[in-house]
Amino acid sequence: MEDQIKISEFKTTEDMAKFWDSHDITDFEGELTEVQEPVFKLVPGRVISVMLDTEQYKGLKSIADQKNISASLLVNEWIIKHIEEETTNLHSG
Repeated sequence: MEDQIKISEFKTTEDMAKFWDSHDITDFEGELTEVQEPVFKLVPGRVISVMLDTEQYKGLKSIADQKNISASLLVNEWIIKHIEEETTNLHSG
């Protein structure tokens, strides 16, 4: 019989999502415990909309699928990276 897989400890919600995308919660019923406090806290922020044409969206979705993340998360990562790069360039130039 194969060793029982244990629920991993997660450093990020993305790690947790990847784990549960490839595992079935019913396989871990013996490890589950009810929690009284919220596990996730809403991080204050702002939501913006970005208009893409169909081909741009298809390209975005294709890249996100290859990385096994959502298109929204990919756009978020790109924006954060670009802001950091631009901020660094503004302060060094």
